[in-house]
Amino acid sequence: MINTHAVRIIYKHEMLRAWQSVMQSFVSPIISTVLYFVVFGSAIGGRIETVEDVSYGAFIVPGLMMLALLTQSVANASFGIYFPRFTGTIYEVLSAPISFIEILLGYVGAAATKSFLIGVIILLTAGFFVELNISHPLWMFGFLVLTCISFSLLGFIIGLWADDFEKLQLIPMLVITPLVFLGGSFYTIDMLPPAWQTVSLFNPVVYLVSGFRWSFYEVADVQVETSLFMVLLFTAICLLIIWAIFKTGYRLKQ
Repeated sequence: MINTHAVRIIYKHEMLRAWQSVMQSFVSPIISTVLYFVVFGSAIGGRIETVEDVSYGAFIVPGLMMLALLTQSVANASFGIYFPRFTGTIYEVLSAPISFIEILLGYVGAAATKSFLIGVIILLTAGFFVELNISHPLWMFGFLVLTCISFSLLGFIIGLWADDFEKLQLIPMLVITPLVFLGGSFYTIDMLPPAWQTVSLFNPVVYLVSGFRWSFYEVADVQVETSLFMVLLFTAICLLIIWAIFKTGYRLKQ
């Protein structure tokens, strides 16, 4: 049986922390996304009017949402579990009669919820700039939720692995953000030379952006089934790593 009371307490605590810093948690990423939209939409959109019969301004909306979702999911989840480790309060959680699944549901659930809210707000904001057409709302919702969960799991792993604030920012800055920019967020990989198209297929973000964009405009770099499979595979790998961490006590018993 899942201890729903414990999950609810952890979840509420993390969500309360987000509401106490609304500017940092919600307003800041939205402003950043709007600036990306204005700059890329104006600068590049003036040269590239349409991509796959979709206006460039509308074409980059799914990519901008992915950029915000991935970075915020990782940041929220990594800080959420790192800060209790930093202050030592994590030992109170570990000594409580709750399993790692309940700890995971509380922390990752809150991080994914915050990222989901950011994604919805960005989507509503983009509607003021361009005309949006969501061809497959259920697929869009599914990819949105899966992205928030999978990268919140990745952030949870980073928060357990990092032993200082510098390492906490290392992977998001040097790995996640470059992968998003090189993952077709602002272009389709068909625009690249054949060799670089092949290289791009090794970037997991390509499958996220492609599947998410398909749900909007039925335009994709890879088949939507392949995108869904890759997201589920990434989620399963993250869950396996987290299970191994709690099983061995890595970074938790030190």
